[in-house]
Amino acid sequence: MNWLHPATVGHATRRKLADVGHGARLFLRLVALFGASMRRFGLVRDQVHFLGNYSLAIITVSGLFVGFVLALQGYYILQRYGSSEALGLMVALSLLRELGPVITALLFAGRAGTSLTAEIGLMKAGEQLSAMEMMAVDPVRRVLAPRFWGGVIAMPLLAAVFSAVGVLGGWVVGVLMIGVDPGAFWGQMQGGVDIWKDVGNGVVKSVVFGITVTFIAVLEGFEAQPTPEGVSRATTRTVVVSSLAVLGLDFVLTAMMFSI
Repeated sequence: MNWLHPATVGHATRRKLADVGHGARLFLRLVALFGASMRRFGLVRDQVHFLGNYSLAIITVSGLFVGFVLALQGYYILQRYGSSEALGLMVALSLLRELGPVITALLFAGRAGTSLTAEIGLMKAGEQLSAMEMMAVDPVRRVLAPRFWGGVIAMPLLAAVFSAVGVLGGWVVGVLMIGVDPGAFWGQMQGGVDIWKDVGNGVVKSVVFGITVTFIAVLEGFEAQPTPEGVSRATTRTVVVSSLAVLGLDFVLTAMMFSI
């Protein structure tokens, strides 16, 4: 097959545009189902527990070790300029602005996103979604929307836990192991972290990443081929596309937030 033939290129372009349009329609429908999902909050609560609680272990351990590494690297860099007292501020800003939301989103995509895709894909392969439609039950309202909003709620909470544990890890290494003055560690952090510019921007990033990763996971599962190979490919695409989307959006959001 000649991939450079105009007919082939046109067909591929039209198919991709159709996929984008279908994804946009599904996203708008999920957003419109926010009220209906909140009225049946038990379904959303179960998904928050499934996605958030089961991801808590890897988020906590990763945040702790990231805090360890930040404190070690930051201390040796700041010591060159006689600013080791600013270690707490450096650790907090690094976690709140960038590493907390980004690394949490990447871990969330690998742990919770793949679970969502595999679960929905297996439901489609087992014809459970088709059975719901036969019983006049909307699978988007009953299956996709609670999982989508559960992921959107869970992601910022996990990012907050990651940042908090990371700051604690930085304190353990900086104060207990290296010997930085604890008053300077916490005082510089409290005086230099702005609640709106730093914490608020991190929360916005985590919400955007939560929407992006969860929607990609739900969409890939809903559109997966109803075969074992199709579900495995959809699960792989969830991790790859979500990771690239998070990194790209991080650049865009950072450029927007800190240039205003």
